[in-house]
Amino acid sequence: MAFYQRLKDLKEDADLTQKDVADIIGVSINHYGKYERGETDIPFEKALKLAEYYNVSLDYIAGRTNKKYNFNELPKDSSYFLALYNRLTSENKSRIEERMLEMLEKQK
Repeated sequence: MAFYQRLKDLKEDADLTQKDVADIIGVSINHYGKYERGETDIPFEKALKLAEYYNVSLDYIAGRTNKKYNFNELPKDSSYFLALYNRLTSENKSRIEERMLEMLEKQK
């Protein structure tokens, strides 16, 4: 149910009203209120519009991650390395972080 709370939080963080958001995605204020209360599932295309408007990922809106950023805005090489990094075990992620910190220190 984090999904419905995310809709409300994003709206409030952007200082928008339910009417504002309803206008953005092209539905009535009553219908948008049902999305926010979890009474009706939001259609994918409406969720996509919100992700683009708020510049967050669909995973963030769905409550699958707490990272707001939109992967489409990362430079191509960053998204490549991030995809590789996400496939690593926790232990190997820690090793990568340690090594990167060492490299940054030497770079100074």
